[in-house]
Amino acid sequence: MSLVKYRVHEVAKDFGKQTKEISDIMAKYFTAPKNHMQVLEDNELAVIFDYLTQHNQVESMESVFADVYHEPKEAKEAKPAAHDRRERTPAPAGKKLPAPGEKSGAPVQKPVSRVPEKKIVDTRKGGAVNLEKYDERLENIAAGKTRQMDAGKEKFKNRGAGQRRGGGFQGNKRRQEEQDRMRRLQAEIAKKHPLTVKIPDEIAVGELASRMKKTGAEVVKCLMKNGVMASLSDVIDFDTASIITEELGCKVEREIIVTIEERLIDTAEDRKEDLLPRAPVVVVMGHVDHGKTSLLDRIRKSDVASGEAGGITQHIGAYQVKVKGEPITFLDTPGHEAFTAMRARGAMITDVAILVVAADDGIMPQTIESISHAKAAEIPIIVAINKMDKPAANPDRITQQLTEHGLVPEEWGGDTIVCPISAKTGEGIENLLEMVLLTAEMRELKANPNRSAHGAVIEARLDKGRGPVATLLIQNGTLRQGDVIIAGTAVGRVRAMSNAQGQKVLSAGPSVPVEVIGMGEVPSAGDDFHAVADERMARELVEQRKHENKMAIHNAVGKVTLDNLFSQIQAGEMKNLNIIVKADVQGSAEAVKASLEKLTNEEVRVRVIHCAVGAISESDVMLASTSGAIIVGFNVRPDNNAKENAARMNVDMRMYRVIYDAINEIETAMKGMLAPKFKEVELGHAEVRNVFRITGVGMVAGCYVTDGKMQRNAQMRLLRDNIVIYDGAIASLQRFKDSVKEVAAGYECGITFEKFQDIKEGDMIEAFLMEQIQI
Repeated sequence: MSLVKYRVHEVAKDFGKQTKEISDIMAKYFTAPKNHMQVLEDNELAVIFDYLTQHNQVESMESVFADVYHEPKEAKEAKPAAHDRRERTPAPAGKKLPAPGEKSGAPVQKPVSRVPEKKIVDTRKGGAVNLEKYDERLENIAAGKTRQMDAGKEKFKNRGAGQRRGGGFQGNKRRQEEQDRMRRLQAEIAKKHPLTVKIPDEIAVGELASRMKKTGAEVVKCLMKNGVMASLSDVIDFDTASIITEELGCKVEREIIVTIEERLIDTAEDRKEDLLPRAPVVVVMGHVDHGKTSLLDRIRKSDVASGEAGGITQHIGAYQVKVKGEPITFLDTPGHEAFTAMRARGAMITDVAILVVAADDGIMPQTIESISHAKAAEIPIIVAINKMDKPAANPDRITQQLTEHGLVPEEWGGDTIVCPISAKTGEGIENLLEMVLLTAEMRELKANPNRSAHGAVIEARLDKGRGPVATLLIQNGTLRQGDVIIAGTAVGRVRAMSNAQGQKVLSAGPSVPVEVIGMGEVPSAGDDFHAVADERMARELVEQRKHENKMAIHNAVGKVTLDNLFSQIQAGEMKNLNIIVKADVQGSAEAVKASLEKLTNEEVRVRVIHCAVGAISESDVMLASTSGAIIVGFNVRPDNNAKENAARMNVDMRMYRVIYDAINEIETAMKGMLAPKFKEVELGHAEVRNVFRITGVGMVAGCYVTDGKMQRNAQMRLLRDNIVIYDGAIASLQRFKDSVKEVAAGYECGITFEKFQDIKEGDMIEAFLMEQIQI
């Protein structure tokens, strides 16, 4: 409230305005005055003054500064003393400033001095301003402020004097008593209403103190009392943190941290009413060459076993067949010891295991391993004693050996079904399939088709035309075209699906194997896959997984070749043997990797630093050069850029068709016994441009020699997208109707191969000779 009562009508009168004008200004910025007698506040007066100043400007600056010199002393003395307090207010708009002496009732004296001085501006519209009232108001305001300051100083002085009279010791004592009382009060409140602290699986000591609203020293002291020496930055587990929290009077609640994976992937259990019967998934296991693939061929009425190299099932496959109208999904796993991981994977995702044992051979190491995998997966085992058509077949000996490994036949009082069969003649096959259906029926296999799909990657490869291709087995839910799927570090959208017969399908339910295209990269065989709703979050999870994998890779050391490997080991230079594995399919790459890493001994550790599918590329050579690695190719070849870079960078590349050769050669090199007798000499390349059949000869490849030459009886490889399809020899070489010994670059020729007919346009022929090395 203003100390001087200055009313609305008085302001209007002093400024030569109507009372309504002042009321309008008040209404615009505050509230309209009740009447013309209302007393104005300081802030209201200030706003009114500023408003009148801004809305009453002079016509020009020249009129304001027309006279810039002192007036005579007599004239100055005749002016009011308070006139200077009006000098900031400009004249109203449109009004000329009165000349000195005008309307003042006194004549103007001529100036006797020309000293410049501030110009005094009169803002009065008409009439005289009550200057004495303004002066009185300002003096009262100043006096009030002074009294307030004096009162504050006096209070401060009196308080200081009181403290001096009472003594500093008593004041400190009172403060200490007050603090103790507050602490006791807080402790009582904490006992009645303890603080609940959320603690994750691991937490830093400083963070725990912050959550308990305790000092770090209190928490560290409590840890020390419990025998734990930790600083504020150290991390303690949930059990330790909960003990400390309870000792310090707080309640403990376990904090559940929801990860991206948990938010993205639906792992909720199905309700019983949602479950429907599904087809059984059967894995065929056993030792190498005991007839697993032949058994599947008999069931599928196909013949693919004859095309395999070295007696090894090179790829894992999934097939679905119908037996008496009931679908059964079969998985075929290789029997060689290199494929341990693949057999373990096959057992974990299946319902029934068929253990194939050759009647003339008996239980072998991989047979025992297969039994272990099936038992670990807790799936029933049906034993198929194969090759019963052979004269040396002895099923009784097989039965005796089975009992030694915990498989007691039903005939001997056990619960293991044993079926004598012959995959060659078909004997016992029908009975074996009936036993499979019976076993599956006893297990009451069910799944929920009405949810997002999840399952396992059976196989994966890189196709030149279609990109990454993955064989998936759906274990639950339904996979549909267009779904976003994540498998390991691969993510993508299902662009197309085909079933075991190669037919395009739009959806696939539980126990159905499908081949899928649309992944961003080739997933690893054995990875779980999930269909998810949020593609952005799926890619975020993949990046997180890739980062974790990258952090797990250690730095590599110097270059090495198989030829100088043993000398480096002897010199103590080799600690790690780094290898890059490239194969035609993921399952083979995984098998080669597992076999090579088993070669680790006390002197050298074998590390596969990169394992992938597809042809050997320039980037693989660059990686090998920087990490000092050897490149091992299994059923693949390097492209031209990779060959040139490998030669320039002195990178050792080894190509193999049979896994035994890769294992034996590297193992021999590590032992210092590597003595290569032959080396490969490249002759040239030819492109297959036409394929035709000639009666009595078979398939003939019409070729164009792109570089080098083609030579009769030379060794050759048939490449399709840089994948080795056939490895053999050139049987015949024709130039028009003439048989020739060789055909040079730039010419066309006809080529036939020994015992091979699967030739297609666009295939490349790589001809070479094996040349003996002089030692």
